Amino acid sequence: ALSPLPAGASGWSRLWKGLGTVLLIYGALMLVGAAAGGKDTLQPLRGLVATGGESAAARSAFRRIKAVADLDRELAAAQSAGRPVMLDFYADWCVSCREMERDTFSDPAVQAELSRFVLLQADVTANDALDQALMQGRFGLPGPPAILFFAASGAELQGLRLVGFKPAAEFVGHLRRIVR
Repeated sequence: ALSPLPAGASGWSRLWKGLGTVLLIYGALMLVGAAAGGKDTLQPLRGLVATGGESAAARSAFRRIKAVADLDRELAAAQSAGRPVMLDFYADWCVSCREMERDTFSDPAVQAELSRFVLLQADVTANDALDQALMQGRFGLPGPPAILFFAASGAELQGLRLVGFKPAAEFVGHLRRIVR
């Protein structure tokens, strides 16, 4: 990519040199992004740009739970307050979970709808016995991402479970159906 082409270089040589130059630049951007803590290969410099902490703010709105007992305690508290509950199963290694945090939970319309719920997040990154008991033992889920909803009475609204990534507009519509 860095060596000059001879004067009579063919079109193919020019194409391959151009492609090599683009890949060199992309590789340099990925190195800079990785050094800044970025983990997104499609947007390697995302960590360098100030985002206002949107995903951190969205994550901080959730109360973390680890075990079935934690969930039962939080459901009882929400029931006594008369509020519905949203339970998000999250893991650091789950790409769709990260997309939900970055693209969906940080959306202002989603955040407005989420304010009606008690927000719980089960971080199942470790995938240990407690995580398995909560995901598979209690709910029969193979793994994240999954979002479960509970009525103000504490009963799960099983027909309204979400599995996988949902864009913000679709997620807002789903939340509005639940609160009605």
